[in-house]
Amino acid sequence: MKDRLEQLKATCDHDDEDVEIAVDNAAFMDEFFSQIEDIRNSIDKIDVNVAEVKKLYSVILSAPTSDQKTQDDLEALTNDIKKMANNARNKLKTIERNLEMEEVERVSADLRIRKSQHAVLSRKFVDVMTKYNEAQVDFREKSKGRIQRQLEITGKTTTDEELEEMLEGGNTAVFTAGIVDSGISKQALNEIEARHKDIVRLESSIKELHDMFVDIAMLVESQGNMVDNIEVNVGKAVDHVEAAKAETKKAVRYQSKARKKKIILVVIGVVVLIIIILIVVLTQYVKTNAPPPAPVAPPFISTHQWETTLLEP
Repeated sequence: MKDRLEQLKATCDHDDEDVEIAVDNAAFMDEFFSQIEDIRNSIDKIDVNVAEVKKLYSVILSAPTSDQKTQDDLEALTNDIKKMANNARNKLKTIERNLEMEEVERVSADLRIRKSQHAVLSRKFVDVMTKYNEAQVDFREKSKGRIQRQLEITGKTTTDEELEEMLEGGNTAVFTAGIVDSGISKQALNEIEARHKDIVRLESSIKELHDMFVDIAMLVESQGNMVDNIEVNVGKAVDHVEAAKAETKKAVRYQSKARKKKIILVVIGVVVLIIIILIVVLTQYVKTNAPPPAPVAPPFISTHQWETTLLEP
């Protein structure tokens, strides 16, 4: 009896451990999905800010010189993007390290879920940062084109290589040397200097984000097959949903037609039943109310026939 009691206690303790592990795992997954949601919100906010940056780039390029407010707004957005991008990148790297450590120890269903979530968010992050980088490069090229046109107005022709060397030097005097006394307008000179400052600030921002961008891009490249498989599976799921919707619509149409046919058959059956009832009722009524038959007169016998009948023995 004592041994049995000890066995039951051991079993209960084991069950308690299983429950505790399940509860801890559920709490861990809740925390993980909370992190994922934070990263997703940061990426979405970066995407919104990139759209605003593009608008400010257009404003700057459309004006001879950009006003201070526009520059301040652009700088604030750039700093905001940089801050959120670093935050998202650090969280993604932390999750990546944790996944690598767990993968060595064990492979479970929740581990696969977390790897998929991490891969999808990493790809999304790279897509947004690629969009931002493309906007920066486009703005740089257009600003460089404006500088080149202004220099051509002064009669100072420069090649792309020479202009790149000037831009990388970071010295505004290189642009204005020899053209201050050439009759160039103050406005044109100011635009050259303003465009140069824009490019210098832009170069600094691009360099700051370069390492982070390359780091995450390499991670996504290594996860390429996983992300592609996820996208394929999502595409298949969407196709299945669309097919199911189409089949559901067909089923509804068929069910509606069947219901109409059933109603028509019921109506026909009711009408036939009513007709039969009317026939029976009318038949009974006719039989009940029919007049009695007229009395039949006795056959007429002549006197001769009567006498003959009486004389017969």
